Order: sequence, then structure tokens, then C-alpha cells
Amino acid sequence: MPFDVMLRDRVALSRDPSRPAAQRGLLAIMCACVVLVVGMVAAINLAVPMLASSALHPSASALVWIVDTYVIVFACLVIPGGAAGDRFGRKGILLAGLGLFAVGALISATAPTVALLLAGRAITGVGAAAVLPNTLSVLLHAVPAERKGATIATWASMTGIGGVVGNVGGGSILSGGSWRWLFAAAVPISLVLAAIAGRIAPVSARHDRRLDPLGAVLLVGASVALLLGIVQGPEAGWNSVVVVAGFACAALLFTAWTVVEMKVEHPLLDPRLFRVPGLRSACLGMTAVFFGMFALFYVNASFLQYGKGFGVLRTGLGIVPLTVPIILGARHAARVSGRIGLDATIALAFTFVGCGLLGLSVSGTQTPYLAYAAWLVITGVGVALALPTLSGAIAGSLPPEQAGVGAGLQATTREFGSALGVAVIGTVLTARFAAALPPDIRADHSPHTVAEALATTAPERATEVVTAFVSGADTGFRVIGVTVLVLGGLVVLQSLLSRRSSRS
Repeated sequence: MPFDVMLRDRVALSRDPSRPAAQRGLLAIMCACVVLVVGMVAAINLAVPMLASSALHPSASALVWIVDTYVIVFACLVIPGGAAGDRFGRKGILLAGLGLFAVGALISATAPTVALLLAGRAITGVGAAAVLPNTLSVLLHAVPAERKGATIATWASMTGIGGVVGNVGGGSILSGGSWRWLFAAAVPISLVLAAIAGRIAPVSARHDRRLDPLGAVLLVGASVALLLGIVQGPEAGWNSVVVVAGFACAALLFTAWTVVEMKVEHPLLDPRLFRVPGLRSACLGMTAVFFGMFALFYVNASFLQYGKGFGVLRTGLGIVPLTVPIILGARHAARVSGRIGLDATIALAFTFVGCGLLGLSVSGTQTPYLAYAAWLVITGVGVALALPTLSGAIAGSLPPEQAGVGAGLQATTREFGSALGVAVIGTVLTARFAAALPPDIRADHSPHTVAEALATTAPERATEVVTAFVSGADTGFRVIGVTVLVLGGLVVLQSLLSRRSSRS
């Protein structure tokens, strides 16, 4: 046999997705893509203090939007991203998403104004929405049936680990001294991943389901209007025209979205799916877990830098205790669920997450970091139990031909929960911080961020500003912790009631 034929056959064999080595390589690259797009959600939180004191001079609400613009676009378009992959080809949409991610990151890195930075963040979010669901659908169409469960569990754990990698990696990059480096670093990473994925990812079958652009537009508009009402409350006033109009528009647009989705032949997300109690409970649970986890990421970054005096790299490493149970314990979640039952596992997960957040609310500036880290570990145990359990429940509720939409539904609940968590805790933090400032500082300049307050306050009074911030952080953790516990209780109650009704 000629050498060139042998070489061609060997290359073709190495790309065969049915070979175990090829499957491991494909899994590694898809997981790296997940870590990149999810890690960006967490990494930006480390840059908040830098952004607050930068030449852009963003307001408190603008800081939240810098974080949440990416997240909310990501959340709202991830289902269309999955459906587009099913319709036009999962590999092609995945590669296009990585390219858009690089373009958006480049715009953000060079943005001279807040408006252009937000535009870059939105483009990056579009790219992430195309990447995330198609990583799972590419994997599910490449691995044999007996490996699908383990593949879903590994993919789900990457979405949790991605947040931690974003903190540690982001801290390393930001230690260079500029927030712009964070976005600049994402450009070559996404392009390298695109090149490798283009080489090894298999081409899978596609179908002719039509997309639902109107549903996507309504969902994005409703979500932005809701966050507008939440985020602008502390600065504009809760009875202001902007806030009231935001909540009113959110209600109208969500209603319109539901009506449209009920009528179209191929809806973006069929509201009737939520008639399935197991799917409804799992989606609410996933939203609640990420609501708590990314609220933690948002406050943790500023708390460790302002409250504990950590540098940005040390701050990124400071979240590592949260990762230990996620890395070591996620693989055992199925065993725990099999031993004590699904409902008990979910209840235990929410108890750990909620109590961990409440414990963090009493970790002031005088509390040793080891005590703070212990509460992070407790929170991580809950996340490790929740992610594989809830991901499996969502994925198992849809047929295989809707793998892209199923992955998108998982990602939507995760990212929408993340966006809400950042918005709510940012709002609570801003309101409490402004109220806790000494009256003279508040009266003179009405600052809403630590950077604004420190810039207009004598250095000897910096401690008072930090104390006000810590008070806001503690209040935020308490609100988020209680909310997670309440939502967890609703998830378990709904699951128990549905099981009881199915037996009768």
C-alpha cells in the first residue's frame, strides 16, 4: 500500500468519533469550550473594582450591566443557538459561535466607552449562546448510548468548574493590571479552540425544524426589561418611570412570548413542556442554584479585594475552596441520589447551598479567611449534588432529536439564574451600601460604588467606606441565601406533590 494512502487512512481513523481515544479528545475540547464561555461569566466579576476606578467611570448600575449584558444575551439566545445547530449543523454553529466570541471579546478589550463595551459584551454573549448547547449535542451524537449518562455528568460538571476556572484564570490575567487583558486573552483561546474543534468534531445529522426569531426577540426583550427594573431601582428609585416601565414591559413581553410560543409550529421553547412536573422542578432548581452561585461570584470578588485587602490574583484563588467538592463530589451525586432518593438529594443540595450563603453573610472583615473558606466548601457541596442531578432530570425529559433544544434549556435556566443573581445581589448591595455610608459622605456626593466613595473621601476615612460595603455584602448574602432555601423548598414540595398525584 502506498505511503500516502496509509497516512490518509491513519488520519481518517484518528478522526473516527467511534474510537475511544477520539471520544476522549472530543470530550476534552467540548469541555474546554464550556469552561471558556461559562468562565467568562465569573471572570468579569474580578474586574469590577478595576472597572469601577477606570477611565470609563461606570455607575453602579452600569457595572451590573457590564456583567449581565453577556449573561442575559447568553441566556436568552442559547435555546435558539441549540435549535440553529439542530437545523443548520451543530459543528458549523459551534465554530461560528467561537468566532463571534472572539470578535466580541476583541471589541470589549479595545472599547473606549461603556456603550461600546456593552456592545462587545452582547456580541460575545451571542457567540456563547451558539457554543454552549452545541458542545453537548455534538457529544451526545458522537458517543455510544452506554456513555451518554457519563458524558452528560462530565459536561454538567464543567459548567460548574467553569465558574471557578474563570475566577482563578481571570485573577491571573488581571494581575497584569488592566481589565482589558481579560477580554484580550479570550480572543486567541477561542480561535485555538475553533481550529481544534473544526478538525476533530464530527458532522452530525440535521433536521428541518424552523427557527422562531420572534420568540427569541420577545424573550430577550422581556428579560432585559425585567433586569432593567431590578438594576435601576437603587439609583433611579423604585417608583421611578424607568423602573415601573421596566417591570410593566417585562410582564407584557413575557405574556406575548407565551402566546406566540403556544401558537407557532416550532416554538423556541414550548411552554407546554413545563406541564411535566419533573422538568418544571428541575428547571426551577437549576435556576435557583445558579442564582445563588453567581451572586456569590459577584460579591466575593469585591469583598475579598475591598474587605480582606486581597490582590486580584489572590482573590481569584480565594474561590478555590468552592471547587473542591464540585471536582471531587459531582461524580458521586448519582450514587447519593440512588441511595437516599432524588427528592432527598435535591433537598440536601439546597440546604448546603443556602446555609453556606447565610454563613458567608457573617464573615466580616475580622473573620479569618479559613472560616470564610469553610462556608465556601459547604456551598460547593450543595452545588456538587445539584448540578448532575438536575442536569440529568432535564436532559432525560426530552427526546434525542431535540438534544440541542434540551441543552439550550439547561443553559437558559443556568444563565438566567446567573443574571438574576447578579442583578438582585448587585441591587441589594448598592442600596445597603449607600444607606450604610456616614451621612456626610452620602450627602456630599451620593456615591453608589466603593470607587466613587473612596475618590471623594479623605484617606483616613476609607475604613468607613469599606465597612459600609461589607454591610451591603452581608445583607446581599442573607437575601440570596434565604431566597435559595425558599426556592429549594418549592422545588422539593412540587416534586413530592407530583409523585403523590401520579400514584393516586
